[in-house]
Amino acid sequence: MKYNTSTIPEDMIERAFKGHIDQEDALELVSSNPHELLTLADKLRYETIGDDVTYIVNRNINFTDRCIGTCKFCAFKEKSSYLFTPSQIMDRVVDAVNLGATEVCIQGGLLNNIDLGFYLDILDLIRPKYPDLHIHAFSPMEVYHAANLSGISVKEALSTLKKHGLDTMPGTAAEILSERVRELVCPDKITTDEWIDVVTTAHKLDIPTTSTMMYGHIETLEERIDHMFTIRSIQDKTGKFTEFVPLPFMPYNNPLGAQMLNSGQYMVSGTSDLKMHALARIIFHNRLNNIQASWVKLGKKMAQFALQCGANDLGGTLMEEKISKSAGSKHGEFISTDEFEWMIHDAGRNPVKRNTVYERI
Repeated sequence: MKYNTSTIPEDMIERAFKGHIDQEDALELVSSNPHELLTLADKLRYETIGDDVTYIVNRNINFTDRCIGTCKFCAFKEKSSYLFTPSQIMDRVVDAVNLGATEVCIQGGLLNNIDLGFYLDILDLIRPKYPDLHIHAFSPMEVYHAANLSGISVKEALSTLKKHGLDTMPGTAAEILSERVRELVCPDKITTDEWIDVVTTAHKLDIPTTSTMMYGHIETLEERIDHMFTIRSIQDKTGKFTEFVPLPFMPYNNPLGAQMLNSGQYMVSGTSDLKMHALARIIFHNRLNNIQASWVKLGKKMAQFALQCGANDLGGTLMEEKISKSAGSKHGEFISTDEFEWMIHDAGRNPVKRNTVYERI
């Protein structure tokens, strides 16, 4: 792609500050001079959030790697063929709380014999013992699957989960919200419309969610932008997304990645990663304040640099992260609060510990 030699037009910059960027603008911005794009995003970040950079002390608990799904990008499925019982999950929750976690993020694969009851058993163990611990759990795909197995609606499933202690949901299983892409990379997964329905239903029930985008595989630039504008449209209606997390695809140890690498296609570049974070900041300006740089996906150094390109959050300590590691990430499974604070100070920013819904601790 050739970059334009001219600067970003003044009227486009004005629209960016007003939060009026459209899809045509976004396409033009992403092909503009990278330095100017990243600088614009950084200015919007400062206007929105100032110089605070947030992080959370949390633990990821992936309760099974068994899954009936056929996602071609998955490198996690059946690595060890394990399934934690609710009590084994609870043991990990206890460890996390003892290490200072304010959140546990619980997700797993899909099984034909795991209906809503399994998820309720998990919540019923955690909530009475830890009434103040934030339970961030169960992707839209898991909720949809459990509701179907249990013979109830998504709304009823979500209402029941909330009653038993669910606080928020991960906005995963989104990948790219394009039916063309989904048919090729995850044909058995929920459709774009089904994902939107689960998420908007959660929002209506006052269950906030995150939002994500897994990019850098077979999607087009236009499809990435369409995805972000779909998220923006939902946010305009519900206001219940807490953050947006661009997630570069990890191409190792999975069929989709092998197909790419064999055809001479490489991982998404560092420049493209930074541009996606910058573009997210510009597209979501005045709507969704928190753009997260995933240190697991980007690496610690690139995530730190993303703080100069529109990002204002570094995610969580995680304590146990298996999915990205299975796909070839070499950036570790845990980061300490001391290292987070050092990274943020070194970037010239103010470290702030937060909870799941971005309240300062």
